[in-house]
Amino acid sequence: MHTENTYEFGLVGLGVMGRNFILNVAENGFSAQGYDLMPEKAEALRKEGASVGKTAATSDLNEFVSALSRPRKIMLLVPAGRIVDQVIEDLLPKLEEGDLLIDGGNSHFQDTDRREAYLKSKGIFFMGAGVSGGAEGARKGPSIMPGGAAEIYPEIQPIFEAVAARYKGVPCVAYLGPGSAGNYVKMVHNGIEYGLMQLTGEFYQLLAELGGFTNADLSEVFGLWNQGRLQSFLIEISSVIFSQKDPLDSGDLIDKILDKAKQKGTGKWTSQNGMDLGIPVPTIDTSVSMRAMSALKANRETADRMYEKPKRTLVDKAELEEVCEPALYFAFVMTYAQGLHQLSEASDEYGYNLNLATISEIWRAGCIIRARVLDDIASAFRSAPGLPHLLLSGDFVDRVSNCVPAARIVLQHAISNGIPMPALSASLSYFDAFTTGRLPMNLIQAQRDYFGSHTYQRTDRDGTFHTEW
Repeated sequence: MHTENTYEFGLVGLGVMGRNFILNVAENGFSAQGYDLMPEKAEALRKEGASVGKTAATSDLNEFVSALSRPRKIMLLVPAGRIVDQVIEDLLPKLEEGDLLIDGGNSHFQDTDRREAYLKSKGIFFMGAGVSGGAEGARKGPSIMPGGAAEIYPEIQPIFEAVAARYKGVPCVAYLGPGSAGNYVKMVHNGIEYGLMQLTGEFYQLLAELGGFTNADLSEVFGLWNQGRLQSFLIEISSVIFSQKDPLDSGDLIDKILDKAKQKGTGKWTSQNGMDLGIPVPTIDTSVSMRAMSALKANRETADRMYEKPKRTLVDKAELEEVCEPALYFAFVMTYAQGLHQLSEASDEYGYNLNLATISEIWRAGCIIRARVLDDIASAFRSAPGLPHLLLSGDFVDRVSNCVPAARIVLQHAISNGIPMPALSASLSYFDAFTTGRLPMNLIQAQRDYFGSHTYQRTDRDGTFHTEW
């Protein structure tokens, strides 16, 4: 029990995410105190929290730490990088053995491992906990992905389970594994997010340019898709976006938004780490590259004038809509499959002992990549523990196979009309390669041996061989 001046949960960083998260905590019956260097942010929480449970806010770090019940549970929702290290150094002299710090930001998983080891030497527990769902999720229920020392998790578990999103009554949070497991899972979550967003954009462009779909048409189509197997947060909000009128001018807002996408790094980290592990995630790789491509706006506009495009052949609206739905579902499944495969391999490499069924389950609500298909994915991994890859699940063979012809048709339309769909292309090539028993790497091995004496193996006998070509 807490006394009048003792709070069960502390949070550092009272931006929109932090304020919303702490209000969520208080609304679910836990006393919570926030801290921010900027007095106006602390005041904003005091005003918003006046009628929401027991909350307090301060810009005095001593007051903040001394008012927390022990072991202290302090969550950081501050920008990743040096700021996290600075906050840790500011807090350390005021903490006591057994206290718990939780990094709720998008920190690189290797930074989390470093910080955990450092704080452990000081007698302080440290967890990395990915939080997905944006500001609205923080307030109404995010998906939370915690990792760290298993023995300290029960201290924060009741709070996390109370504030997390729920899927059919089940909290979308679970202890995922030791060390940086939570931050790693959130990183790959964000990589999958990059892939799904790029794919959604590609199908938007194809429908508009080859099918003549208006924004109103697109809003309706995405709304219909959201009622079926493509049901997901990104499809849902896309339907809303297409119907949004421009508040500053006439027309639709989507047509006034500059086509330059930014990124904060988590997608790139997923791609880089996939390369480090030797795990192919081409849909994610391509999606990261296309954000970089979008930044070349001036060059793209110049090249657009310099090079002739194929003459466009419009496709019947109904026909195009009919093939796009299964093609997009196929590509979504490929994106999840790649991300989950990376998680599987990383689990072995880093000793996380991840449960892919559990991860799929906590992604079903609250987070940006929530989707109906995750229920099926969770079932596939739940029914076959140790399944190395989603495409090797018997549950998905028909689901995927039935959509492949549509994906080929859509890509043919795009290629013949000069419409870039690199994420769909990467998804289909990934599927084709993964389902091909013999790839042309025998030639690559021969070439490597020819110019570098790198040796090769044979199909008909054991051993390593080299040829004087």
